[in-house]
Amino acid sequence: MLLSVENLIVKYGNIQALHGISFHVNEGEIVTLIGANGAGKTTSLYSVTRLPPPEAPKVVSGDIKIHGQSILETPASALVSDLKCALVPEGRHIFGNLTVMENLILATYSRDKSIDFNPEMERVFTLFPRLKERKNQRSESLSGGEQQMLAVGRALMTGCTFLLLDEPSMGLAPVLKYEVFRTLKRLNEEGLTILLIEQNANLALQLAHRGYVLDTGNIVAEGTSSELLGNPEVKKAYLGG
Repeated sequence: MLLSVENLIVKYGNIQALHGISFHVNEGEIVTLIGANGAGKTTSLYSVTRLPPPEAPKVVSGDIKIHGQSILETPASALVSDLKCALVPEGRHIFGNLTVMENLILATYSRDKSIDFNPEMERVFTLFPRLKERKNQRSESLSGGEQQMLAVGRALMTGCTFLLLDEPSMGLAPVLKYEVFRTLKRLNEEGLTILLIEQNANLALQLAHRGYVLDTGNIVAEGTSSELLGNPEVKKAYLGG
């Protein structure tokens, strides 16, 4: 088991955001957390990645383990350098004043500088040919879809084996949305483990192997993607059926 979240309770000040949730991700899987806005999806992701927003969530009880090791006292930098985890945050958060190439190179900061990163750079450009065409452009000039591709490519340049994504389809035109998700499927087929936070439940469940449904800080349903797609309550609440 790569990731295990056990009875996690998280608060923002006096507000309880997660009410003892448990979920896991096995190596080689795509697992998705779906739910409405405010359900606790992003709080779950911040808790795992140890990258808090300005008002940091506080883990009150429970545990988070990666490869069986508790990470509650692990700095975010060690998750990247030692545990090979990388986050693609909601809103992408690329460095707009840097070029595409500079954003990708910056992602290698914690890695051994004797490594030849050119093959990995070419892999990113193979996955996202648009980035190669625009590699010397300032990234703020890219379209929203291209910026999302850059955010994924930047995460890959960390050398990660576990990719965590927060709302990657947000604000994208349908054609680019499906292009990004096809690339995620390809990366998973090549061995990358993925935890996906996504409000577009139908799209997420078409991609993922398994899923969990969050509602006001509680997991209210779980199962394989086909089970959740066929669940009448999930269909009514999240799939427009």
